[in-house]
Amino acid sequence: MYSIIRCLPASYIEKMARQFAASTNGRKTYQEWLAELNRVYGMDSSILSGFLKWGANAIRGNFGDSWKYMRPVTEVFRESIWWSVLMNVITFALEIVICIPLGILAARKQYSKTDYAVTVFALACISLPSFYLATLLKYFLSVKAGIFPLYGLTGRMYNSMTTMQKVGDVLYHLFLPVLTLAMLSIGGLMRYTRTNMLEVLSTDYIRTARAKGLPESVVINKHAFRNTLIPLVSYLSYLLPNMFGGAMITEEIFQIPGIGRIAYQAMITGDIPFAMFYAVFLMILTQISLIIADILYAVVDPRVRIN
Repeated sequence: MYSIIRCLPASYIEKMARQFAASTNGRKTYQEWLAELNRVYGMDSSILSGFLKWGANAIRGNFGDSWKYMRPVTEVFRESIWWSVLMNVITFALEIVICIPLGILAARKQYSKTDYAVTVFALACISLPSFYLATLLKYFLSVKAGIFPLYGLTGRMYNSMTTMQKVGDVLYHLFLPVLTLAMLSIGGLMRYTRTNMLEVLSTDYIRTARAKGLPESVVINKHAFRNTLIPLVSYLSYLLPNMFGGAMITEEIFQIPGIGRIAYQAMITGDIPFAMFYAVFLMILTQISLIIADILYAVVDPRVRIN
């Protein structure tokens, strides 16, 4: 990540040097400003030595100030992360509510019209890129139908609204971004649920449960679904970091001031401190997700519990 940002053609320091050279009426040339700013920002060293210097500060918890936002990166992070958390928590809840029931339904009715419809919908969601799906939703639901706003987090009358009206206004503006993220994610989880449920339904103990005369709802919900949860936990453990990383383009398109959009703007402008902090944040989030998955293994499968 550090090497890629250092090699970007759009350099934040070069942009600043051009602005300073133009605003000082030639008292310093562009090259003089560039050399001075490289020294001030520590960019006058090689990529390896620059990365080691950044790593030494990061280990001590010093991530520096954002070049683009002119504030400590942790402060910018605290202000923007909660909008991403809100959007992704809603998306995650929708995924669980939609994907698992539809995946189970498709497995129960294998090769039926319902199964084909779920499969086609899942494959369409998997195949669509985020920027293309977001553009389609904005075109049909905002431009053509005029139902939802094109972008933004609040409306023009937000400051004069009551508390409940403000909550409703934010949720109204988040509808299209959440719909975009949900559609991008439900395809894979839906197919994964269907595949695992089909494997469980073909096992001997499910045939035995049916032969004993148990109702189909008991066979599915009590016997089959519990064993389907084990591989689903592995899949869900990667959804949390993927959603925060994948929301970057969606937040930029809908201009949601979340951590994804802030990080995207930092990366394209060459803001090394914030971009590196965002990479560390995703790494930590991945580790937390894996720890949660290990705990959930013991919850859904008593065989892995430690006495």
